[in-house]
Amino acid sequence: MITVTPTISLAESEIEETFIRSPGPGGQHVNKTESAVQLRFNARNSAGLSNAVFLRLKTLAGRRMTRAGVIVITANRFRSQERNRGDAIDRLVDLIRRAAVAPKRRRATKPTGASKQRRLEAKSRRADIKKGRGKPGPQD
Repeated sequence: MITVTPTISLAESEIEETFIRSPGPGGQHVNKTESAVQLRFNARNSAGLSNAVFLRLKTLAGRRMTRAGVIVITANRFRSQERNRGDAIDRLVDLIRRAAVAPKRRRATKPTGASKQRRLEAKSRRADIKKGRGKPGPQD
């Protein structure tokens, strides 16, 4: 079990890992080892996630989530397969942790009368400054 939050935990069986060849420089080592990890997690059918968390996760994951609700994370930062595996799991846990936090609801407020008055006075001061920049007329 992977503990994400005190209320959310994922079973190891829900995470599918495939090992692929890592792109980029590295010489002969890269050409013969599969050190990159592609992690797949079916968030839509996961028992540990509520529908609200899934919907927030869908927004946060963006292109990393398929239409079927599967999150795909590719980790190839390190040369070691084990470190890439840990990095991919850490990134998945971090993503789910951020989705688990419900955003605060915005409370609508109205501006005070004094702030409206200050705004209007600032506008009129600015208008007077701009009026003074014009060419002088015949009466000036």
